[in-house]
Amino acid sequence: MVKVKVFDSKEATSRKRVAAAAPQHDAASFHAVVEARRSVRIYADEEVPEDVMRRCLASAQLAPNSSNLQVWEAHWVRNPDQRRELARICMGQPAAVTAPELVVFVARPDRWREHNEWMIRRLKSDPKTPAKGLQYFEKITKLVYTLGPWGVFRPFKWVWFTVRGWSTPTPREPLSLAQLATWAHKSTALACAHYMLALRAEGFDSCPMEGFDAWRVRRLLGLPRGAKVTMVISAGRRAEGGVYGPRFRFDLDTFVKEHV
Repeated sequence: MVKVKVFDSKEATSRKRVAAAAPQHDAASFHAVVEARRSVRIYADEEVPEDVMRRCLASAQLAPNSSNLQVWEAHWVRNPDQRRELARICMGQPAAVTAPELVVFVARPDRWREHNEWMIRRLKSDPKTPAKGLQYFEKITKLVYTLGPWGVFRPFKWVWFTVRGWSTPTPREPLSLAQLATWAHKSTALACAHYMLALRAEGFDSCPMEGFDAWRVRRLLGLPRGAKVTMVISAGRRAEGGVYGPRFRFDLDTFVKEHV
């Protein structure tokens, strides 16, 4: 195995770290958007302007993601016949049937290698790219995400990660196609959150849906076998009665665990 030291933690902690200049924003407005976002089940008979949809999808693409490999796709289903069929595939739930817009967010773990090569070309084209940054994509990502034909490298990686982990913190996944899919779903879910918050900031609403036939969604959109449907998100303007009751969550201490 190739060992490449990309980040020097001792060097980073040994010097004084001064806060850098960063954009300032209205925190109250952001929290208001978060609190106003609700899962809307019934939409008004009102279209979402195309420019709003495009801005929200652009915001989704700006979501953080693993190694900037961007293993996701957003399939904006604009064809009316396809949209009706997609709503049917979503079990005919009102959040899909009444929505003027439907977007399918898809995880693409099968494209990590292609995107990794794109990152290498992009970094090589910039003379300011640090050598360690380029090494990360030339060595580390390939080591972590390569499983080999029919997973032939999996047992060797498991042994190496396990032995290495006895003495030093070691990332131990993904070691299977299922774990690789989970890795891609996590990045895709972050894009979904960005998209829904952007819609609310624009004055529109959304509903993330998991109640669908994934096999039929892939067939409808012509997705390859390696594509994984993360969720279908409807969008529109909420109608009267479109929000089913007040929001409630469990006590915060069931969610936040403080280690002091």
